[in-house]
Amino acid sequence: MKIPFAKAHGARNDFLLTWRDQLPVEARDSAALARAICERHTGIGADGWILTDAGVEGAHATIELWNSDGSRSEISGNGTRCAAALVVQTGKAKDEIRIATGAGIKTLRLLDRQGRRFEFRAAMGEPENIRETSIELDGQNVRAVVLRVGNPQCVVLGPVTEERLKRIAGPLAVHPIFPEGTNVELADVEAPDRVRVLIWERGVGPTEASGTGACAAAVAAAAFGGAARAVDVISPGGSQRVEWTDQGVWLTGWAEIIATGDFL
Repeated sequence: MKIPFAKAHGARNDFLLTWRDQLPVEARDSAALARAICERHTGIGADGWILTDAGVEGAHATIELWNSDGSRSEISGNGTRCAAALVVQTGKAKDEIRIATGAGIKTLRLLDRQGRRFEFRAAMGEPENIRETSIELDGQNVRAVVLRVGNPQCVVLGPVTEERLKRIAGPLAVHPIFPEGTNVELADVEAPDRVRVLIWERGVGPTEASGTGACAAAVAAAAFGGAARAVDVISPGGSQRVEWTDQGVWLTGWAEIIATGDFL
């Protein structure tokens, strides 16, 4: 059995994309296939596997995102950008791309293209249910900002270190207060227009970047950390621009298609 794929990443947050109509008929267990193809040593390796279909309801494509552990996710900001890059590369759209996700249709504007690298500005919608709360973790209370940006997010403002990521973010991602799990960001407001983050993604673990995580960190930093409503969010994989306006959250960043092939 061969699973065709294109591999792409946005700020080193990487995905494998497969057109569903190219899947062999025996490829029925998407969760098991996601775990196999995303495995870093015995598979191709990625943070997630995106099954892509022809668009519905006015969209150029519809995507279904499987995390590397075989669980489903509503949306990925970087994954949606990678899908938009594939749509543009295959000639299905040009300047404005509409991608149907589990969190609704997202519209992306192509700002620049240099070979296999594409820069987009995406309308991510309104953040929802923003609140600051205290979460008990190992006998201590952790102050966190909880919200949704198409998927569940938990942002802890303060120092950004690998030690804190493992000690705080990992347990928070599966904390009972989040029955469906959550993405977790450590976010430090370094300047009014700059926020540094480390990310623990639900169903994946530590990642180099996250589009929805960048949006959540920016909103939390603006609402409770003294940041401006337009910031550069810097993660280990690179920088993304987030603008929180009266029309919702806008995410600007790039996606790069790096390979195509078949997973055996």
